[in-house]
Amino acid sequence: MVSQRTGLSEGDLTSLRILRKSLDARQRDRLEFVYSLTVAVPSPMRSGRITADGLQVDPYLPEDFRDAFPGDTPMRHRPVVVGSGPAGLLAGYFLALRGFRPIILERGQAVKDRVPAIRLFDRGGEHDNENNYLFGEGGAGCFSDGKLTCRITGPDVDWVLARFVECGGRPSLIYENRPHLGSNKLPMICRNFRRRIEEMGGEYRFGCRLEGMRMQDGRLAGLETSSGFLETSHCVLAIGHSARDTYQMLLEAGLPIRQKAFQMGLRIEHPQELINEHKYGRREYLTILGAADYSLVAKGQRDLFTFCMCAGGIVIPSISEPNMYCSNGMSNSRHNSNFANSGLVVTLEPEAFGSDHPLAGVHLQRKYESRAFELTGGDYSAPVQRATDFLAGRTPDPHEQLPSSYERGTKSRNLSEVLPVPILKAIQAGLPIMDRQWKGQYLPDAVLVGPEMRGSSPVRIDRDRESWQIPGMVGLYPVGEGAGYAGGIVTAAVDGLRAARLIVAHHRVPDDA
Repeated sequence: MVSQRTGLSEGDLTSLRILRKSLDARQRDRLEFVYSLTVAVPSPMRSGRITADGLQVDPYLPEDFRDAFPGDTPMRHRPVVVGSGPAGLLAGYFLALRGFRPIILERGQAVKDRVPAIRLFDRGGEHDNENNYLFGEGGAGCFSDGKLTCRITGPDVDWVLARFVECGGRPSLIYENRPHLGSNKLPMICRNFRRRIEEMGGEYRFGCRLEGMRMQDGRLAGLETSSGFLETSHCVLAIGHSARDTYQMLLEAGLPIRQKAFQMGLRIEHPQELINEHKYGRREYLTILGAADYSLVAKGQRDLFTFCMCAGGIVIPSISEPNMYCSNGMSNSRHNSNFANSGLVVTLEPEAFGSDHPLAGVHLQRKYESRAFELTGGDYSAPVQRATDFLAGRTPDPHEQLPSSYERGTKSRNLSEVLPVPILKAIQAGLPIMDRQWKGQYLPDAVLVGPEMRGSSPVRIDRDRESWQIPGMVGLYPVGEGAGYAGGIVTAAVDGLRAARLIVAHHRVPDDA
């Protein structure tokens, strides 16, 4: 088919690779997959755009992955990576690949111990402050939805996706328009990354929390940890967006931390069948295409938009501290839940935080997470409300059981109590717009769950644009979501990779490696 559409003979096509695959669902009576392909030919085709039988053909100039090999500057001690989420994982992997034998500190436990702890909590057990949905091997990303979509493109992204495939992801992740690892596959993939890092000389230390750092003449000399002092001159800080006690410690240690805009809102949950019907129109498409997803934006004084849509997924808790409640969503690789859920969020700028304290955004999160916990009686059940009641300002029946995928149970409550006024007003204004976009089908069966506010970090740790080190603190590399430089698995992983590459390019393999 490719030879026919391009007008080339099969002998001229020396290789073919899928770059991107996406579903065009704009016309429900004619759903089409759209493929972008690279085709190698023996001689360059004429420059500029070529159209053959309605096919768009453009020259493709691939970029090579910007690799790095050990430099010349001495490094006495092994580098340390704090955190094993996506940013720390790829930083550790690249350092190990180049022979630096990194030490990876993780305050939580390995996935084999993390999974049982989370399952116990879901069944009604106690919250574990160090081993939960947010802390442990793989970080918050390990029990997120596993989406690999991101706004950046290029060889670094391709390299990261290839590593996920090598560690257990399906090969199509490299070219799918909205690749999804699946929450059930992520623990295995994180474990496989660790095994590869350990095979290359890296070392994991679980149950080890960063508690301080020692600087000498503006350079890192070592780290204070819950397991004792660790001598090192290079540390990748990949702490994640929910290590609030670590933020406080870093601020007290003099790190330049400042406020950053972040998203707050609710989760919205629907029957998955409704989403399928709206997007596909025909029931038979479900067998071919699987559970449908969606993305919506309502423009206004503050835009309301859907985020992390989990087709065939479940609502989960996003809790890193006791006596708090926050929601998130995830779905396994089969998307086989009867529910669909999505974040429904608004960006809150620092001027709306109500304080100029560097951690004012964290304080705001805690305020409303604590209120949500108290609203349901302090048992980690989720406060929920019918979307129509929320918009009408009706007080929900506290005994009504609304349909939801949240395993620990729900309680009908007034969700206006778990949102700051600017966010509340933006959701109230935006939901009717989204409903009109769906011709009145979006709200009637929708259930709201709240609050949702862990999609991004409310702080940023300043770093130099060239060296990626903290100004005046040589050897400290803040990366990923926790440092305020990423928003998702892939962008965080790429950020960690790039920091590790800078370290490798300037230093020799350490003496004790």
